[in-house]
Amino acid sequence: MPKPKFVTLITQCYQQLSPNGRKIANYLQQNPMDILNLSVSEIAEITHTSKATVSRFFRQLGYANHSDVKEEIRSTRHLGHPVSMVHDNNDYVNQELDRIRQTWDNVKTQDINELVHAISMASRITLIGFRNSYPVALHFRQQLLQIRGKVRLLPLPGQSLGEEIEDIADDELVILIAFKRRPRIVKQLIEKLPTRQLVLMADPSAQIYQHQVQQLFICQLGQELPLDSFSAPMSVVSVICNQILASGKFSGNNRIAAINKIYTELDELE
Repeated sequence: MPKPKFVTLITQCYQQLSPNGRKIANYLQQNPMDILNLSVSEIAEITHTSKATVSRFFRQLGYANHSDVKEEIRSTRHLGHPVSMVHDNNDYVNQELDRIRQTWDNVKTQDINELVHAISMASRITLIGFRNSYPVALHFRQQLLQIRGKVRLLPLPGQSLGEEIEDIADDELVILIAFKRRPRIVKQLIEKLPTRQLVLMADPSAQIYQHQVQQLFICQLGQELPLDSFSAPMSVVSVICNQILASGKFSGNNRIAAINKIYTELDELE
């Protein structure tokens, strides 16, 4: 499904939005078609803002009001573009697919190619993740370790970060995984680490850091259910790692064969 025009406008205006405006932006970026079914009052209630804030939000995007956005989407539908008019909270499979599609709609091929090159050329990869972001960072590390060496995960259990951050080399790449409800240290790390060495993977609320990182990958986690879904970030990790493998940069070192040999020697796997 083509990305609605107002979603593109949200991305362009995100830096200028107020904190409450960003709450509305985060919700509508992940659930763009809800705008057809929800009133201004309902959007305000869902995003814990006010009717005045929602109205002001649409004016900041360049629309006269909420109705103008709805009419724009309906006009797009009349031109033949498929637009879902119904939201089904029990359609879990399609909701997961929508999150993945929405994520990839905002990831350009050039973005993936640049990250693949950066990971391939870096002397070492440091992955950092806290709270619910930690499992994604851990999985990213495990995938990368199949392809190349010198990949580490932070923070280590029970350890501080100061010594590790001081140890980051000039030709090292740091990939920070930081989904919503981020601990305060994330902001401090972004300010501390060199922009040219920092890649951020996060949810839409991290768009405030767009100009403080070399690359920003926005993944949709969904808001239909109480707990977040991490299918979209796992999809991004999978594509990145498979692209690195397909690039041929590490094809000559037979790393995968060597690892499999050690698995056998240690009798680690069934």
